Amino acid sequence: MQEFINLFSHLNPAAYTIITLNILLLIFAQRILTHGFKLAPKTHQYTLWLMLFRGINFLIIFAFGYYYWYQPALEKGPALKILAILGITYAAYLLINFGNYFILKRYGKEREVEGKIRLTETYQTRAVSIFSSVFISIVALIAIIHILGFDSLLETGGVIGFIGVFLALTQSTWAPDIFSGLIILNSDMLGEGDVIEFNDGKTVYGLVYKTKLFHTEILNLIDNHRVMVRNARLRDFTIHNLTKFASARGLREKLIFKIGYDAPTEQVKKMFHEAFGKAIERGLNIEEQHGLEIGIQDTGDHAVEWVVFYHTKNIRKLIRTRQHMMAEFYAMSQQYGISLSTPYTLQIQDTSSNTKEAGAKERA
Repeated sequence: MQEFINLFSHLNPAAYTIITLNILLLIFAQRILTHGFKLAPKTHQYTLWLMLFRGINFLIIFAFGYYYWYQPALEKGPALKILAILGITYAAYLLINFGNYFILKRYGKEREVEGKIRLTETYQTRAVSIFSSVFISIVALIAIIHILGFDSLLETGGVIGFIGVFLALTQSTWAPDIFSGLIILNSDMLGEGDVIEFNDGKTVYGLVYKTKLFHTEILNLIDNHRVMVRNARLRDFTIHNLTKFASARGLREKLIFKIGYDAPTEQVKKMFHEAFGKAIERGLNIEEQHGLEIGIQDTGDHAVEWVVFYHTKNIRKLIRTRQHMMAEFYAMSQQYGISLSTPYTLQIQDTSSNTKEAGAKERA
């Protein structure tokens, strides 16, 4: 405690003011940038300015600390060692974030996510970011080891070896997700902004929001909430990327209706086409130029199974479009007097002849 008091005894009022002011700026940097500079949170510009703002504050505090504490000190006490370790840790954090930002700026891909254009990660950005982060972390770790007094190569190697053994023992919890994330990014099968379908006990329609180091964030389009899926588990699913079309027509959606045999074929087709026209008039997200495809998929015991195909390119509103199309077909079926419920067929067997034969035998 006395050592900390002695450290602050070297400061004059001007140094107290400057260091205190910069500490306050470090603490309230986010609020200053949000309310003072009107920067939108969680954007790349906001992140860059936040790191720059805090970096300058840190350098000022470090410079004053070096001038007033380190130069007059005859030997390194524990308080100065703690300050040096904190300084190196913070500097490494800033360097990693600055590096990741410029790597994303250089190798990232622009994509539209939730109506906004933003830079998204690729295989190159993820791989280079991991390499640079590991390199900076190792340099910072070696510097911290030397500050703690482990000067010999054997002592330094022992500390690094202990950390290496710890990572090796825990690699089953983090390594599969890192490598799976790299494989997902490298395959380009799905990316941020894509709408995908997979089965995790139930069918999930989701928008890929962010592919992170260990997990992927997905916005569930049905329940309207975020889902976090481990990268390794995501690779185990059969994923349908609905955003990547097989042709320029868009996604080919299918609706199935079971209609009784008593409904005339021409009337059924006319009903579907008229409902499709009403949907276009209402401005639903369907491709008018490709028309409606109508066919019979199966002829069952109770009903004819009709199948209707239409195309859409607004995959973000896929579920809503499907619901509106079903509503249009149902409303038109009521106007045409065609039931969309599966009819229940009863087969009545004529037993009158058997009854007559039995009566004749009794009389005989």
